[in-house]
Amino acid sequence: MPPKNNNKIYKKMAYKINPDLCASCGTCAGECPQEAISEGTPYSINPDLCIECGACADVCPCEAISLE
Repeated sequence: MPPKNNNKIYKKMAYKINPDLCASCGTCAGECPQEAISEGTPYSINPDLCIECGACADVCPCEAISLE
């Protein structure tokens, strides 16, 4: 659950894959320690599982992954 502060709920940010840039190579999925990335065309990141470590973005050869 996102942290609460002064009665405000802050949404957790997660990495997102840009479908226009993703080559569906799978490099990102192999690097994710939470197994938050699902195979597909394009691949997708489950924001509930993403811990925002950036491992996927660091290895993406297409630079298709960024913070949402």
